[in-house]
Amino acid sequence: GIGAAISKALASAGVRVAVVARNSSDIDSLLGEIGGTDAGHYGCQIDLQIEGSGDALFAILEKEFGPVDIAVQNMGGTLEVKDPLCAIEDWRRVLRLNLEVAVELNRLLVPHMRKKKWGRIVHISSIAGLENIGPVTYCAAKAALCAYTRSLGRVLAREGIVVSAVLPGVVLTEGGYWESETQNNPEYVDKYLSNMSPLRRFGTVDEIAHVAAFLCSELASFMQ
Repeated sequence: GIGAAISKALASAGVRVAVVARNSSDIDSLLGEIGGTDAGHYGCQIDLQIEGSGDALFAILEKEFGPVDIAVQNMGGTLEVKDPLCAIEDWRRVLRLNLEVAVELNRLLVPHMRKKKWGRIVHISSIAGLENIGPVTYCAAKAALCAYTRSLGRVLAREGIVVSAVLPGVVLTEGGYWESETQNNPEYVDKYLSNMSPLRRFGTVDEIAHVAAFLCSELASFMQ
């Protein structure tokens, strides 16, 4: 939901968007909403959790789409790993999805941005990276992503490349966790919003998308 909303916001601002997802029907639906290939947009079905998929995606984009000036990396999830003493293999799966893919992609994308002396990288992280909200593995992975974002941003700031992170709180997405909980466990949802959300409501995907779009723009040139 958040990724689709960001894609729409960027397309509305005149950006040519390459949509990357695991589900081809989701890609086709979103491309149809933003003008499709006729408007210069592109869709690529790939699972970035798979080792080596970052290199594969980069090769596809170079051939089919062109150089990337803006990268919004909207990946993450708990993978249902909730045991804080889980096997190291489970830790690696969570870290792969929430941190390693971003590192892998940035290694490939930044050289072009450096040559152009302009670029925008936005990581969609989570407030779990700052607070104890969620499984230990997920909180640790998102905290690492936030630290990586700040550190990389410092390194690249003088080269015209802005690296930032958006940390959504409780955002209601179609088919997402909170939609399911609202339908199946409304008392829990009301209690959670009252205790954990200062506004006592869900955020919307558009509220997140507009922040991300700003961070992708020239208006964010002093961000670091």
